[in-house]
Amino acid sequence: MASSSTNTYNSPCAACKFLRRKCMPGCIFAPYFPPEEPHKFANVHKIFGASNVTKLLNELLPHQREDAVNSLAYEAEARVRDPVYGCVGAISYLQRQVHKLQKELDAANADLVHYGLSTSAPGNLVDLVCQPQPLQLQQLNPVYRLSGASPVMTQQPRGTGGSYGTFLPWNIGHDQQGDT
Repeated sequence: MASSSTNTYNSPCAACKFLRRKCMPGCIFAPYFPPEEPHKFANVHKIFGASNVTKLLNELLPHQREDAVNSLAYEAEARVRDPVYGCVGAISYLQRQVHKLQKELDAANADLVHYGLSTSAPGNLVDLVCQPQPLQLQQLNPVYRLSGASPVMTQQPRGTGGSYGTFLPWNIGHDQQGDT
């Protein structure tokens, strides 16, 4: 979308449409807020304001703008869903899940080792299972790894995570329950 300021039908970008102004050929918003995603700009505008976003984009180099807009859109979506904590709430939720899953994994590994030591028959299936190194949480989920006390998201190819570029923790389980 970053190649043209408006689409082939000359419809205004989502920002200009939302602000009810004419979308000019050099519109700073057009490459990042396509007309097909009006909610993206609406959330960013609601949280940060159009003037602040314009100033921010004008201060950045052109190759940095797309990442900045994706970050603003992610934070705005988080703030709309959780006005008090925003992204911090999502990160805390993920940290609690990582901690809980690490405890479960440690308990399962301890049970396997304990069971493997309590059996004395050589060639037992449990002995084969206990020979590999215990699993680490980082091996189970390649998107997040622990770095100090906070999870760190690895770089994913552009366009693989939907509008906001990454997975959103508040969408977990909604597809299975039909609550989209």
